[in-house]
Amino acid sequence: MRAQAVQHLLMGGQACVLYGAAEFSRDADLAIVAEPENLERLRRAFDQLDARVIAVPPFEAAYLERGHAVHVQCGRDDVRGLHIDVMARMRGVDPFPALWARRTTVELAADPDETTGALTIDVLSLPDLVAAKKTQRDKDWPMIRRLVETNYLAFREQATASRVQFWLRELRTVELLLECATAFPSEAASLAGLRPAVGAALAKDQAPIEAALAAEQAAERERDRAYWAPLRAELEQLRRSAGHHPPR
Repeated sequence: MRAQAVQHLLMGGQACVLYGAAEFSRDADLAIVAEPENLERLRRAFDQLDARVIAVPPFEAAYLERGHAVHVQCGRDDVRGLHIDVMARMRGVDPFPALWARRTTVELAADPDETTGALTIDVLSLPDLVAAKKTQRDKDWPMIRRLVETNYLAFREQATASRVQFWLRELRTVELLLECATAFPSEAASLAGLRPAVGAALAKDQAPIEAALAAEQAAERERDRAYWAPLRAELEQLRRSAGHHPPR
């Protein structure tokens, strides 16, 4: 991707690793801008990797712009079997230019066993990564909790206005949400009307916090199901047209 100057942002499990919330992932998940020039650069990168599309939809801008993911598998010897999933639009997440402006850039030291030297990686910002993970999948919600908890524990002694807003909006650990609301009562009061879990934390009542967090998760999962329903129907039609059968 770097060699072909593909404008992209790392997301998914490998981004979680870089934010300290370890998750093992065999795949690379990328957010991209679906403009013709960038897609052509991405095609060249896929050619370099001997990558082929392994599922519907095909690698076309129209599908990416509607919110589908394009799935490829690499065939080049050094990355054989690696899956790359590419998306240009995600539910509840801003368009790519805003994501790019907020990105986090991570510098990885050179691996002594490699010849490529140090590596710079552009990653979805932590708030955007959390937003992207609010899906209907069971595995994403424990990861959201770990991501925000890790950030809070690392930086609560260096709190800034933006960090406090992020923690109060996204913490899913009852004890830490209580602690954060107690430490920043005025900020919590300003968000209590928007997030019932924060209002319950100000009242220092654990059971309503747990209930509010459960309701948040259920609502987000339902919104994600509704978002994906027409896209899944389109994918099913594409599978039938191509003679593919959905997995059991």
